[in-house]
Amino acid sequence: MPSLTLVPAATIAGELAAGGVREDADSGRPAMHIHGVMTESSANVGVWECEPGGWPVVERSGTEFCYVVSGSAVITAADTGRRHDLGAGDTLVLPPGWSGRWDVTRRMRLVYVVF
Repeated sequence: MPSLTLVPAATIAGELAAGGVREDADSGRPAMHIHGVMTESSANVGVWECEPGGWPVVERSGTEFCYVVSGSAVITAADTGRRHDLGAGDTLVLPPGWSGRWDVTRRMRLVYVVF
């Protein structure tokens, strides 16, 4: 039987493991930190933090849900060119097939679910 997974606020606000610099970055030096909560099911859940920088996203294979804890970024949709400013308290859902661009403008921390 599946068990419940609780992620305490202290985990969301706490230290994250170094995840390296995004290899696909074309601006800045977006070093990432991560805490994987659940990675062995149909969903990948965790806490992610990234330093300022930007990179393209080409046709996401799954749906991604994000809740921004701190920081800011601009997400630009490839099909419309529409820019979306993200900040603390915002929620973002990127559907399968979405293409665009992430530009982290201030160190960002978010909780994500990819399925």
